[in-house]
Amino acid sequence: MSGTGLILIDGEARETLAVLDRGLMYGDGVFRTLRLEAGQAVWWHEHLTKLAHDCARLGLACPAPELWAADLQRLSAQRPDGVLKLVVTRGIGSRGYQPPQPARPTRIALLAPLPEWPASLWQEGVAVRVCDLRLGRQPRLAGVKHLNRLENVLARAEWDDPDIREGLLLAEDGRVISGVSSNVFIWHKGELLTPRLHDCGVAGVARNRVLRAAAARGMTVRERDLTLDELLAAEAVWLTNSLIRVWRVARLGERIWPQTGMDSVMREFVDG
Repeated sequence: MSGTGLILIDGEARETLAVLDRGLMYGDGVFRTLRLEAGQAVWWHEHLTKLAHDCARLGLACPAPELWAADLQRLSAQRPDGVLKLVVTRGIGSRGYQPPQPARPTRIALLAPLPEWPASLWQEGVAVRVCDLRLGRQPRLAGVKHLNRLENVLARAEWDDPDIREGLLLAEDGRVISGVSSNVFIWHKGELLTPRLHDCGVAGVARNRVLRAAAARGMTVRERDLTLDELLAAEAVWLTNSLIRVWRVARLGERIWPQTGMDSVMREFVDG
């Protein structure tokens, strides 16, 4: 990206971060990833709300919405479509874990091209695998999209088969938690279910949209512990995040899921 001007750090077009920034030293910060379409950030206010929520969970001062809006305006003027990443770190600190007082957060906005996913993925569905890595339990960080994503990095390194689009992450006790970069929903016995994220995992904006939309329609929708056997027995399985929106899972090992009438409903929930 050198020379493209698609990275802003504290509102300045530069690509270097201080070595002592705590985001680099300790992963001390949070981030959001969202779509930019025709110059408009998709679900912008929802992402800013979640960013502020996650900052509060870590005791970080979240940059004001108008600062992010100024970053968005500058970046979208150069590239109207892409993947926008918003990052907040605790800023520069001295050596050691103790947070600086007062802290001056670092604000980063980065705009990259959208991945080129085949249009057939929605209709045909995607193949997934179960990752060997198990997520550790940490209730203090559960649901937060913090910068410590090594579990996801190691899980994604487990396969290089281009036909496998996502890996499923389980907790140490075998509960299904999420995909490597997505949330999981299943349709099981007339209920829309998604894993409870009380001790690990990330609660995504797309996930929250589905939960709200399903409840508003009067459907039975629940967050609860899910086993891999329940997922395999489900009538349908989907993955959600802010970039893919929603993908239908077509295959996990020998288990094949055909299309169902709920597929279009899930798409409505995310896009509506």
